[in-house]
Amino acid sequence: MRVIVVDDDKIVVKSLVTILGAMGIDVVGTASNGKEALDEFKRLHPDVVLLDIRMDEYDGIWATEKIIESDKNAKILLLTTFSEEEYIKNAVEKGAKGYILKDNIEDLKPAIEAVYNGKIVFDPDVYKIAINVASEKKPENLTKRELEVLELLADGMNNKEIGEKLFLSEGTVRNHVSQILLKTGTRDRTELAVKYLKGKL
Repeated sequence: MRVIVVDDDKIVVKSLVTILGAMGIDVVGTASNGKEALDEFKRLHPDVVLLDIRMDEYDGIWATEKIIESDKNAKILLLTTFSEEEYIKNAVEKGAKGYILKDNIEDLKPAIEAVYNGKIVFDPDVYKIAINVASEKKPENLTKRELEVLELLADGMNNKEIGEKLFLSEGTVRNHVSQILLKTGTRDRTELAVKYLKGKL
């Protein structure tokens, strides 16, 4: 897996390169601001961009927006010390696939792998805020059960995991997901989760 690391703190970058290398993740490039991140992304086409959100010059929100504009399939994971609602809301709206906090470094490898595999990943504390933002605009045409399935789906669970959580068969969950996709006019689970977290369903 090829990753680029973006942070304006050189010590953080060096530490992350060492940590990720020990985890078996190939860091193919680094950058110290959003503009450099965009340039490196275009040059290297990494699998995942690991991006700090607050940088003095061209921050992570700017970089996320520009990278997604250049490649709508780009996979961006924000790694930051900030869990304020405004940052999280902006990150989701600009297309980031994950948002985790720097003090949870043990979650880094599974988060990168999850984003690489098309899942959406949020630190538990961040997820609560993201869900609160999303729940302000809950889809009105979904049943209570469909909303429960949708929230778990947005949390990155697969059909089997959702079934175990709600005591439903995998087939029943699959039917609920199909109905949710139909009612919301979304193409797939990823689009559904992203739109839900953005509050755009």
